[in-house]
Amino acid sequence: MSIVLASSSPIRRSMLEAAGVPLLIDPAQVDEDSIKQDHDGDDRALAAALAEAKALETASRLSENWVIGGDSLVSVEGRRFDKPRDRADAEAHLRAFSGREMILTSAVALARDGAVEWSCADQARLQVRHYSDSFIHNYLDAEWPAISYCVGVFRMEGRGIQLFERIEGSHFTILGLPLMPLIAALRERDLVAS
Repeated sequence: MSIVLASSSPIRRSMLEAAGVPLLIDPAQVDEDSIKQDHDGDDRALAAALAEAKALETASRLSENWVIGGDSLVSVEGRRFDKPRDRADAEAHLRAFSGREMILTSAVALARDGAVEWSCADQARLQVRHYSDSFIHNYLDAEWPAISYCVGVFRMEGRGIQLFERIEGSHFTILGLPLMPLIAALRERDLVAS
């Protein structure tokens, strides 16, 4: 029996490995757009639904293994943002974020044998500072394409910290995984040392 991360996210993988969680990687193949279109709840419920779908899809292929699924969402003034399609889309997102509060929601789910055993969603609030056109261009010159897979167009472990004036919430949630609740759930199931 193994613990499998149903994600290709390098930051989720590195967080779990740094925490001492032995992992296999097997990214889920989930139609996120259809889940988003069929959803009419809040960001927490949607992020949890996406994380659960990813955990279940991989668990359905790897029976008897524990599978971790994760997802993150960004919303600004009630509008949800997807990962940027290209650099021009990233620039448009940054303009939309400038001077506003970003709500970042991250969820994680743990599945086994075709059932979600546990899930958790957490939110962080990030006050985006006002920035100039030249800042946006210089930022994207430095960070693109590394941030192309990032829903908020930033990496906290990179220059993304420069986008914000104030941050409230868990660092791990902002990185894309409510890590402390997950470690507790793994510990309760004797999957990591207690």
